Amino acid sequence: MSERGPSAAPAQGGTPGSPSPSPAAAIPLTAARRTGLLVTFVLGGLTALPPLSMDMYLPALPEVTDALRSPAATVQLTLTACLAGMALGQLVIGPMSDKWGRRRPLLAGMVLYVLATAVCALAPTAELLIGFRLVQGLAGAAGVVIARAVVRDLYDGVEMARFFSTLMLISGAAPIVAPLIGGQVLRLADWRGVFVVLAVVGLALTVVVWRSLGETLPPERRQTGGVGSALRTMRGLLGDRVFAGYTLTGGFAFAVLFSYISASPFVVQEIYGASPQAFSLLFGLNSVGLIVVGQINGKLLVGRVSLDKALGAGIATITVASVALLLMSTGAFGEVGLVPVAAALFVLMSAMGLVLPNTNAQALMRTPHAAGSASALLGTSSFLVGAVASPLVGIAGEHTAVPMALVQLSCSLLAAGCFLGMCRPWRPREPLAA
Repeated sequence: MSERGPSAAPAQGGTPGSPSPSPAAAIPLTAARRTGLLVTFVLGGLTALPPLSMDMYLPALPEVTDALRSPAATVQLTLTACLAGMALGQLVIGPMSDKWGRRRPLLAGMVLYVLATAVCALAPTAELLIGFRLVQGLAGAAGVVIARAVVRDLYDGVEMARFFSTLMLISGAAPIVAPLIGGQVLRLADWRGVFVVLAVVGLALTVVVWRSLGETLPPERRQTGGVGSALRTMRGLLGDRVFAGYTLTGGFAFAVLFSYISASPFVVQEIYGASPQAFSLLFGLNSVGLIVVGQINGKLLVGRVSLDKALGAGIATITVASVALLLMSTGAFGEVGLVPVAAALFVLMSAMGLVLPNTNAQALMRTPHAAGSASALLGTSSFLVGAVASPLVGIAGEHTAVPMALVQLSCSLLAAGCFLGMCRPWRPREPLAA
């Protein structure tokens, strides 16, 4: 692959109300099409690394508590530290990739991820484990933030939306298989073996990136200046009403997803009496629904229906499902069993396949000049809004689903408000100035 890296020719037509493709995006490079499958798997692996780092470790938490002789609350901080690192790391690495190109910051982040994960496997105390989980999250953020920026370098218009839907096929499978892999690792080794496996996965990804992923941001398109310039770029992006609208829409939609992840184990098992195995099955089915709808979005809808129409349909579906969950949880329909609740959760999760890839695509189409910084703002806002929403689902205890449904409905309404009030999809839009 050439040093300029692959870049797919933009699809003709784009979406109504979208800015015209940038000149850089119009460079046809056939190498992108020849290596498209490999690039897809590399970028999918990079976006799957954060959920693997979080979810593969979940089955080991009780064992870590016993092995390090630490309270459960302290060991829970290892998850919080990793999540915080992923959120903050994107703010740093995204602008770095706009200044120095995608390849060098990505390789540096991957190497640091492998080293931090190896230290986690050897950590003798919970405090050291927490510290290096933070470093692991900071470094692992390089993969997800630069992967989105690379997609923006390669594609424009409907082709970018299609590619994001394809990435969802890979990254969406990670939360399904990660706990299963972690459980199998614990059959063969102790909790440290989970970090050994993560280090090996990180090392393999690093080698593949080094050998197969060329630079996608040529020098003439890179940002100049230091920290002040990066902050001004981010301020300019947030000052664009349309970009900020899509960013907030995606962030509030992600908060609906986070609230589901946080509350569903208690709702399904404690309130409706499902076994852990039944919960795992339902969790997996919901993730499959998200992936399938994401593929329908990318393969069937994109190019035939505008991205904003698909996005609006997804937000409307999430809102209706949230209303149904709130009515069921408050007893408006009398006593309901697990099946209606599981069906509403399935519809809600599946609709994310319309919302998440299209908000990313529409936001990044505004920012060909600063895709790394834009990707950082998209990722960080999603993590932060989700992190704020997640604790609220348990505010009334673990024996009621009302807080979960209220948070989901509130966030879905906020997403709809941002989409309609800030993005204004019915109006023509001026391109965002570089």
